[in-house]
Amino acid sequence: MSSAPAAARRALLLGGALTGMGLLHLVRPAPFDGLIPRALPGPARAWTLGSGVAELGVGALLLHPRTRRGGGWAAAALFAGVWPGNVTMAWRARRASPARRTVAIVRLPLQLPLIGAALRVAREA
Repeated sequence: MSSAPAAARRALLLGGALTGMGLLHLVRPAPFDGLIPRALPGPARAWTLGSGVAELGVGALLLHPRTRRGGGWAAAALFAGVWPGNVTMAWRARRASPARRTVAIVRLPLQLPLIGAALRVAREA
């Protein structure tokens, strides 16, 4: 079992990362538009902005001790929900430069530790 300060640091780190990414989605949405699977209804920009708002909200939940447990569950769901975007990015990069392909492919398994960290925050809160 983790100590309370370590658990709080984990939640704050995850919350800060989500808040930062949420802001980035809203301030610089264009790079994220290409991650949106074409099968989703509506314009990619709406999904980009919506996911940015969701990241801000989930990040805020993680930053406050009273809402941290729910924030952990919400973060795990969010990370699982954006995984198709990472798959889309990897698929679209299959003919890109080797560096871009590598980044796109490496992102896929990195989603698993994020989901695991979010679940741990939910359980420890």
